[in-house]
Amino acid sequence: MGFTIGIGTSRNMRDVRSGTRRRGRTTEATAVAEFTGLWGWDVVPGARAAAGACSCGRPDCPAPGAHPLDFAPELPAGSTLDEASAAWAEFPGAAVMLPVGRTFDVIEVAEAAGRRALARLERMGLPLGPVAATPEGRAHFLVAPGAAAELPRLLYRMGWDDPAALDLRGLGPGTHVTAPPSDRGGLGPVRWLRPPALDSATKPPAARLLLGTLAYVAHRSRA
Repeated sequence: MGFTIGIGTSRNMRDVRSGTRRRGRTTEATAVAEFTGLWGWDVVPGARAAAGACSCGRPDCPAPGAHPLDFAPELPAGSTLDEASAAWAEFPGAAVMLPVGRTFDVIEVAEAAGRRALARLERMGLPLGPVAATPEGRAHFLVAPGAAAELPRLLYRMGWDDPAALDLRGLGPGTHVTAPPSDRGGLGPVRWLRPPALDSATKPPAARLLLGTLAYVAHRSRA
């Protein structure tokens, strides 16, 4: 299924939301349809946790409620609201998870540092992608693909030798993040600090544009 952005995108967004009202779609299915149909993201149904037990059924699950369901098929970019609703009907209560390393990578920092950095970046007028906050107290900045692999080199060129000392890391191919409005690990919902928009979700910024500010604020927060 293809994905295009152009004339009619605003109408498509209205259709997604009005379809939800007309047919009583779930919040998760509506979010999935926006992610696949408007932002061009693939989506994977994820596990949920309750009382420490994971819905994947493994008693020894290493990450309860914080990983994709191995037996659930991925919903590709371009999927419709009907397709999202059908998928979530097959796995009721599944979390909404996004594969990293395809249309975006993620720079993760402590939420407090992320909030301060976000305010600075907005004042500076720098391009920004979506930013989410997890119930574990982490902020996820969505940036252009390839950032995770480039992160050590970029930080070194900026004078930062040890990303771990900054409590800053890159997430790339092979990882997944839980997306709003889903619960993560039974700890509470993931929230948008900066929600997706056409100028940011479809073409997230290069990491180098944000990294200097993120590293500086992360360093000051740990000092």
